[in-house]
Order: sequence, then structure tokens, then C-alpha cells
Amino acid sequence: MSYKEIKQHLLSLADQDIADHSRRFFKTAAGEYGFGDRFLGIRVPAIRQTVKRYADTHLDVTTRLLKSEYHEIRLFALLLLVAQFSKADKNRRKKIYDIYLANTRHINNWDLVDSSAHKIVGVYLENNDRSVLYKLSRSDSLWERRIAIIATYHYIREDQFEDTLRISEQLLDDQEDLIHKAVGWMLREVGKRDKPAEIAFLNKHYRAMPRTMLRYAIERFSNEERQNYLRGLL
Repeated sequence: MSYKEIKQHLLSLADQDIADHSRRFFKTAAGEYGFGDRFLGIRVPAIRQTVKRYADTHLDVTTRLLKSEYHEIRLFALLLLVAQFSKADKNRRKKIYDIYLANTRHINNWDLVDSSAHKIVGVYLENNDRSVLYKLSRSDSLWERRIAIIATYHYIREDQFEDTLRISEQLLDDQEDLIHKAVGWMLREVGKRDKPAEIAFLNKHYRAMPRTMLRYAIERFSNEERQNYLRGLL
């Protein structure tokens, strides 16, 4: 499938009203995290249908699409990489993983990270050296730091919590709200599978945790438990 054909198809799905809403939703005003991003106005289900339509697209074309100025075209490229990665052999998985890490500057909003990091980076590194996650967690890029923690979602689902907890600890002093939310979310996911493991982490760190991170982490706790953490009573 050609770059031109796929781009033209996606452009044909554009909706200005949806685009206007997306620009507000994804915080694209000056000084906000998504500043400068451009939107066509395509719903995610339509993008997923397009992924199925162009499932056999060459990696060179997908990589070019990942560099698009339009958010939805980048999302399409990432969802296509995820779909291809899930069916790929070892060598092709390595190529997709390398493409992903070489293009993190284009994976530059929370939905782009959250729909792909654990499904590509997390899966690929399951049986490989995971030190790259710790390098990403120390990056100056908000999005690379979010990739690092969200990638560990794959391990949480395999009842492996060490990387999530270590990276969460590294990110306790992060200044970005989107990192606070991501870390809190991953801690909450740990708690769904092993509440004592989450509680042990919280009891050690909750006083130093940003408020948003803590609130996300304890969202599924009882009201009494939440209040004890929020009031510092433990």
C-alpha cells in the first residue's frame, strides 16, 4: 500500500468539528503539553478499521506515516505497528521495536504512548535487556519517560512488578502531571493483582508522592484507606 493512498484515505475521513474538539482535549494551546499538534478529526474506531484495511503496509511506508504532522495519522501508524508486531517473527519484531525507539519524538501525546508502548516496547523487552527502560525514564522528554512506565504494563499483566516499582520510584520527583497520572495508574494496576505489593510501595513513598500520583494509585481502595493515605495517617 502506498503512502499517498493511505494518507488520502485518512484525509477523506476528516471532520472539522471533531478536530476542533480534539485540539482542546489534547491541550494544544501555547504552553500546554500538546502545543502545535494538528488534528484531522477522525474517531479512533475509524482509525482501527483503516489499520485492518492496510494491514500489509510496508514498514518504510508506516515509518513515513509516523512522522506525519497530523495526530491521527501518527496514531494510525502506531496502531499498525502494534498489529504487525503482534504477528511478526523475531527479526521483524526487532525492526519494529527499533523503528519505535528511533521515532519517539513523533510519539508525542499520551494516547499515542498508551496505545503502543506496552504492546511493542514492553513485549519486545520481556526476554531482552530492560536497561533501556531506565534510560528512557531519565530522559528529558516527557513522552520517553511516559513510554518507560507504560511499557511496564505488559509485565504487570504477567505478574512481574519489579520494573514498574523501580521506575515509579525514579519518577517520584517528576514535575509533569502526565507522569504523575501514568505512574499512579501503573501502581493501581499492580494493586489489582497484588495489593500488598502496592501497599508496601505506598507505605514507603506516599508522603513524597505528588498528590495526583497518589490519588490515581489509591483509586480502588476503600474510602477509609484513601483518606488515611491522603491525610498522612499511616
